[in-house]
Amino acid sequence: MTQSKTGALAGIRVVDLSRILGGPYCGQILGDHGADVLKVEPPQGDDTRTWGPPFKDGVASYYFGLNRNKRVMKLDLTAEADRSVLLALLEDADVLVENFKTGTMEKWGLGYDTLSQRFPRLVHCRVSGFGADGPLGGLPGYDAAVQAMAGLMSINGEAEGDALRVGLPVVDMVTGMNAALGVLLALQERERSGRGQFVEAALYDSGLSLLHPHAANWFMSGKTPVRTGNAHPNIYPYDTVATGTDPIFLAVGNDRQFRILCEYLQVPGLADDERYATAGGRSVNRVALKAELEARMREMDGKVLVDTLVAAGVPCAPVLSVPDALQHPHTVHREMVVEMEGGYKGLGAPVKLSRTPATYRFAPLTEGERFLDSEKGPE
Repeated sequence: MTQSKTGALAGIRVVDLSRILGGPYCGQILGDHGADVLKVEPPQGDDTRTWGPPFKDGVASYYFGLNRNKRVMKLDLTAEADRSVLLALLEDADVLVENFKTGTMEKWGLGYDTLSQRFPRLVHCRVSGFGADGPLGGLPGYDAAVQAMAGLMSINGEAEGDALRVGLPVVDMVTGMNAALGVLLALQERERSGRGQFVEAALYDSGLSLLHPHAANWFMSGKTPVRTGNAHPNIYPYDTVATGTDPIFLAVGNDRQFRILCEYLQVPGLADDERYATAGGRSVNRVALKAELEARMREMDGKVLVDTLVAAGVPCAPVLSVPDALQHPHTVHREMVVEMEGGYKGLGAPVKLSRTPATYRFAPLTEGERFLDSEKGPE
């Protein structure tokens, strides 16, 4: 099958005014799939250039992880002359991405109401903390703070431990994904109406959207969800379990898988035990079940156990470090580590398209002052 070298979003021009994570991640997603993205930074640069170590040539790895497939220019939007440069760029743009504090763009005469009059086809995407109105409207949003407010910390951590932040900026990242999705929805609708629109992805909304199945459980039962460590709140054994070597993660989701597990462990009676014969029973009696499983599994080698169970159709996995995960043969096969000239390494695009796959054209910090010729494309 012939593969396009231009990407699904070739010809779409994006001005990315955003800083930190959610907005830049949105811009990188669009850029990976062919959009021409101009990242406009303040004179001092995006704050994440300083978020290290590690650093390369004075720029932090954090910045490198979010700003591929963009060309970068600097403008001081507090200055009228530089705002005029931005307006000239928007003449040719399809999408504007920004995450300024509510009211800032309006103060500069760049709010949606103003821009939409001048550029009616422009899709204006704002990444915000809480939206512009409501009880928390206009407040700045930060990933960890929203994890706390949205209930995510309350259900993360060991059962007897304290509430715990998820160990990566999950709210910022899913907000960036939602922003990219919103941009694509608006571009699709523009094909029918010929008009752009305002798209907003708020950290607070995105954080709440991650609460499955805890929200669904509470809506139905009225019981406040609690921390369950690595264990799933509804399914068991869906948990980290000890072996004779390293721990492994079991992800047994149905009765058939549980019976195969018991047969391999040579404890077939567990599958017929009335406490464990159904998914609901296994979930209710999880403490006793875990003890019985681990009593047998502590006699076994974890790696051998994983390989054998996966081959038999029982979902499970080793608990890998970040380096081990990034160097796994399947990571290489899925092209999830990208290398570019100049020593850049980054995570690959997770969405795979058969005819118009993601491409990696510009390493972070590539300079640019105008959009590329859309017919000519990058040289």
